[in-house]
Amino acid sequence: MTQIYLSLGSNVNPRENLHAALIALRSAYGPLRCSAIYCTPAVGFAGHDFLNFVVGCNTSVPPRVVLDELRQIEARHGRHRGEARFADRTLDVDLLTYGDQISSTPPLPRADIEAYDFVLGPLAEIAGNEWHPVLRQTYAELWALMSLHKAPLVRVDAATEQAIFETLQPNPRGLI
Repeated sequence: MTQIYLSLGSNVNPRENLHAALIALRSAYGPLRCSAIYCTPAVGFAGHDFLNFVVGCNTSVPPRVVLDELRQIEARHGRHRGEARFADRTLDVDLLTYGDQISSTPPLPRADIEAYDFVLGPLAEIAGNEWHPVLRQTYAELWALMSLHKAPLVRVDAATEQAIFETLQPNPRGLI
């Protein structure tokens, strides 16, 4: 089994879409480890704030199959590929890492790890001691450097987090 990390985000009915995505991911991959959920402004366009977090899980299927499964989950929740890169999203699920694999197709590790605090911060939260396969620094070290130049991430309120993690397990920060 290979440890993978996924970034999830939504700014269109995020409670419902992220909750449904977690159910689909747990069905496909088994137990999930989730970061806290953060509210972040839209990047690259004027839109509603996004809710973002990172999920860790294990898989035995190859990365291309994982990507296909993630695209199917997105599509089932109203995501239409081919729309503007920076736009409102019912659901965005990205494969960040696949073990320590480095590849261009699919791009692994995903460049978003280094580019966006709402990806790296939650990843460091649940995988802080793991190493970025290209940069050869831990995610905690990378986050410490990035967070020096960024405003702190804003965690959602407990009711929102509970609604998204509802029925999965009482402790969202553990395995669900």
